[in-house]
Amino acid sequence: MSVGNYDVIIIGAGSVGTPLAMFLAEKNKKVLVIDSLPSVGQGQNKCAIGGVRATHSDGSKIKAALRSIRIFSTWHKKHGDDIGWLQGGYFFPVYTEKDEAMLKKMLKVQQRFGLDINWIGPEEAQKLVPGIAAGDLRGGAYSPGDGSASPLLSANAFYRRALKLGAKFNFNESVTGFIKDGRAVKGVTTAKGSYPAPLTVNAAGAYAAPLSELAGVTVPVRPDSHEAGITEPVERFFEPMVVDIRPGERSQNYYFYQNSEGQLLFCLTPSPHIWGDDRRSTSEFLTEISKRIINLMPAAANIKVRRTWRGLYPMTPDGFPIVDLPVGAPGYALAVGMCGQGFMLGPGLGATLASVIAGEKNGEDMETLEGFRLGRNFSGQEKLK
Repeated sequence: MSVGNYDVIIIGAGSVGTPLAMFLAEKNKKVLVIDSLPSVGQGQNKCAIGGVRATHSDGSKIKAALRSIRIFSTWHKKHGDDIGWLQGGYFFPVYTEKDEAMLKKMLKVQQRFGLDINWIGPEEAQKLVPGIAAGDLRGGAYSPGDGSASPLLSANAFYRRALKLGAKFNFNESVTGFIKDGRAVKGVTTAKGSYPAPLTVNAAGAYAAPLSELAGVTVPVRPDSHEAGITEPVERFFEPMVVDIRPGERSQNYYFYQNSEGQLLFCLTPSPHIWGDDRRSTSEFLTEISKRIINLMPAAANIKVRRTWRGLYPMTPDGFPIVDLPVGAPGYALAVGMCGQGFMLGPGLGATLASVIAGEKNGEDMETLEGFRLGRNFSGQEKLK
């Protein structure tokens, strides 16, 4: 049974698919979002810790994230929803000469693309993050315009606006295949019926790759498990997200911040990678990250942890997303491989991709997506993954 008459079908009501639906609906496109889960943002979106930064090493990501920040930071004023936005900035403390040289070199690229970021010395760093370990502290890179928001509050705010603008969401429904005409994609099929549309967007996060195979398009995306946690609320004692890029015994970098409710949220990048979709919490995570945070900020030692969880980072070989309309599959678009940064990139990329889908010839949008083409060689590396 063929159901509905849509301009665009989006697979996935998460960090990317939901804002994309909203921006397409703003452009009067008839949109259907299909998700296998029972409500919006129930996949990897709710596993995010909420950081939103434009502090990246690549121009396309910087531009997309700056657009996201404009959306997050003005949301309450424009639409009235409290999404927990807090503009506390991001701070990358540095303790080695090598890291200092790398971040200072990156500053020039970041500033060229409009990012408000500067190097601060050790004294200013200790004022910014009171109690930070001072031994060997060389200073660090600080971007005051970055911030944080609640993933669930944001997802629901985008969802409500998308509904208000006419987008439709089908939950508890899984895409089982695609309607094909040769290589062209003409819509999707589910257990409940078929949905034809001129364009289908794969925004399925960690499960984007096997789904894309059904459309005849191979994408180099595979999930990598990362753990995170949250503490009890405490009186605010620092503002920025702190990102320590030094490697540890069982981790690469780690990061933490205090949210709008006073809780510390924290996460680390495991070393080695934990490939696959296992989301069971481990006993090693809290031991590793607690040791690292307390060594950096001893004042955090007595704060009680409420819970931990594990989510999936849909990784690409170079650490950059894939956002493209591949020429080999007319009627099919990709918004995948966010590498654990779907929450911070989703609104900006949603607005950008919606403009391209609507046929608006915006040069900046085209330039942004140029860096995320499926056909790139994937030889580069995002230095601040």
